[in-house]
Amino acid sequence: MTDIKIPKRLTTALVNSLTAGVVPRIGLEHIAVGRKPEVEAILRDMENIAEGGAAMKLITGRYGSGKSFLLQTIRNYALDRDFVTADADLSPERRLVGTKGQGLATYRELMMNLSTRTRPDGGALEAVLQKWISTIQQEAMKESGLRPGDPALPGEVERRIFEVTGAMQNLVHGFDFARVLAAYWNGYKLGEEEKKQAALRWLRGEFPNKTEARKELEVGVIIDDDNWYDYMKLWSEFMAKIGYRGLLLFIDEGVNLYKISNSVSRTSNYEKLLTMFNDTMQGKAEHLGIFLGGTPQFVEDERRGLFSYEALRSRLVEGRYAGKGYRNYTGPILKLEMLSHEEILILLQKLRQIHALHFGYAPSLTDEDLIQFMEMAVGRMGADELLTPREVVRDFMDLLHTLHQNPEATFAQLLGERMAAPAAADQEKDDLDDFLAEFEL
Repeated sequence: MTDIKIPKRLTTALVNSLTAGVVPRIGLEHIAVGRKPEVEAILRDMENIAEGGAAMKLITGRYGSGKSFLLQTIRNYALDRDFVTADADLSPERRLVGTKGQGLATYRELMMNLSTRTRPDGGALEAVLQKWISTIQQEAMKESGLRPGDPALPGEVERRIFEVTGAMQNLVHGFDFARVLAAYWNGYKLGEEEKKQAALRWLRGEFPNKTEARKELEVGVIIDDDNWYDYMKLWSEFMAKIGYRGLLLFIDEGVNLYKISNSVSRTSNYEKLLTMFNDTMQGKAEHLGIFLGGTPQFVEDERRGLFSYEALRSRLVEGRYAGKGYRNYTGPILKLEMLSHEEILILLQKLRQIHALHFGYAPSLTDEDLIQFMEMAVGRMGADELLTPREVVRDFMDLLHTLHQNPEATFAQLLGERMAAPAAADQEKDDLDDFLAEFEL
């Protein structure tokens, strides 16, 4: 660990994100520990998706247990393996279905965060289309012997483009999707920037009504709350046809569906989730992966959670044998458990090194110090059930920052103060119990 070299851009993102208790979007490979069975299960799903299959996984765990971290880690793995990814966090304004455009808002967020290996930070839609057209032009020149500027080249390119889009016209909304892609090509070919931008706006779901779409693109439909998921299935097949391995959707904060107070609206969202689950499990979608993060309550609450919707409960409930203390990583739900003590220690070692590398000092904390910190963290009352990686990381980053900014402070002093606080609280509770014991009812 002493000789690691990490760019300043990555250490900055890691230190800032972990201090704030949020998941960094880059550099995750430098702090990833544990979760090997879960990662391997999802990587197997990704191989199936690349072969034309589909998959859907619900990743559950308490707040701070590592759901978002795992989703971002898998996203980075996917980009390295030449998948196209899109991610979005659900919120009151972004749902799967809504009467005020919440479903369309989720689609727009996904498209805004569309990423590839060469564009990992989102906004890859136009880059994907330009790469596709450029690849087709190169193939046409190579196979037909045409040169740049040859009058026959645009016709050959157009023929190959319609080979791809024509195969999609038999799918739901495929005809209109193909027409918009053709409009983008025509704008690209003729240098008409307005037509290109109109096509991109339509593909991003930004047209407000059908009249405007018909006027600018001669297309009679638009992407809206009701059909956005159908277009995601079209995108997944399109990505596979133009050379990528598939499309993976990472949707976090599923608990926001659980929080919907209106039961009819909540049920509508669960129905959409059921449609997505059935499509991926039954082979109705191709080259599509959907990964949804949420809390155990969001899934298992039989009053408001997914289990309140019987069609989902019967599909998601654990099998008879997996529920006997054994783990099943091939099922639709991945439940994240607490990291082992060994994994926590490895995580602390990595954080110690990254913090020192970022601020340019020699690490002073020993492995024995880290073990003592870890023992304090996991030794708290209820830690086995309540402690999460987020809490451990935030406390440790706080400790590192304090030691670095206050040279007069010592590790033993800070840890002693931290351990003294719970002890004082316990003493106050004992004193209160003794005081109340003097009274008789």
